[in-house]
Amino acid sequence: MFLTAEDGGIINDPVLLRLGENHFWLSLADSDVLLWARGLALNSGLDVTIREADVGPVQVQGPLAGALMSEVFGAGVLDVGYYWLREYEIDGMHVVVSRTGYTAELGFEIYVRNASRDGQQLWNKIWEAGRPFDLKVIGPCHIRRIEAGILSYGCDITLGTNPFEVGMGYDWMVDVDQEPDFIGKEALRRVKREGVSRRMVGLEIGGDRLGSFNDGSMIESFTVLDGEMPVGEVTSACFSPRLERNIGLAMVPVPLSEIGTDVQVATSAGIVPATVVPKPFIDPTKERPKQSMRSDEAAAS
Repeated sequence: MFLTAEDGGIINDPVLLRLGENHFWLSLADSDVLLWARGLALNSGLDVTIREADVGPVQVQGPLAGALMSEVFGAGVLDVGYYWLREYEIDGMHVVVSRTGYTAELGFEIYVRNASRDGQQLWNKIWEAGRPFDLKVIGPCHIRRIEAGILSYGCDITLGTNPFEVGMGYDWMVDVDQEPDFIGKEALRRVKREGVSRRMVGLEIGGDRLGSFNDGSMIESFTVLDGEMPVGEVTSACFSPRLERNIGLAMVPVPLSEIGTDVQVATSAGIVPATVVPKPFIDPTKERPKQSMRSDEAAAS
């Protein structure tokens, strides 16, 4: 879901978990939403309680995620649907397991309640169960999320971008015709009516092999050029081992957003050619994270 400012800018793009009729969690990207939400509640006169829950998340992602998770939670966890959740109690710990992640691989996120008490116990439980699967501890895999076209708050989306510019203005996520009001509704209604002047695209980028956020070599954005004129920026980029080429996400003017358009990119190694290509770069319909795990687990066993 989106949280938007009065001008339609994106404050955050959290995953919304509904735990009860009137009980919600926002699994947030990197921005301070707690103060924003409390300010909204106060200004709107709403009778709600907003606080940061004592909850800690950990992700289990990758082709063997289903097998590992079934070892910990039982085979029933394989029936949790894509973007659905289920609650468990295990070794005295209360957890919420959702079929979500930041990789577009088969994966789960595990939210442990009473994290200040049970966070380390859950970590150890998952770690020990993962040893037979050669489980590794990493941070977010930016290469995989760029391949999947997953946007990063603070890089690809910010307060200065709106949902229509980044290609996520479809109605179920931004319904400007719904009866309930929300902050930014009028601004986004105007954007939808008038159109945008720039758009997020996928790029194949020439030149030497790029690094990634993970190794610190792609921290700042790259400038997109039309001839010698700066016209946009590459907000995330990397060398894709799967595609064996440099790829990136870029914000460019609408006239340069058509598939096949050639531009240039000023990388840290110099100006190189680039071409607008479809995104996501891999598995555009998300068949990998949506896959049924029952047949895969039977085959693996």
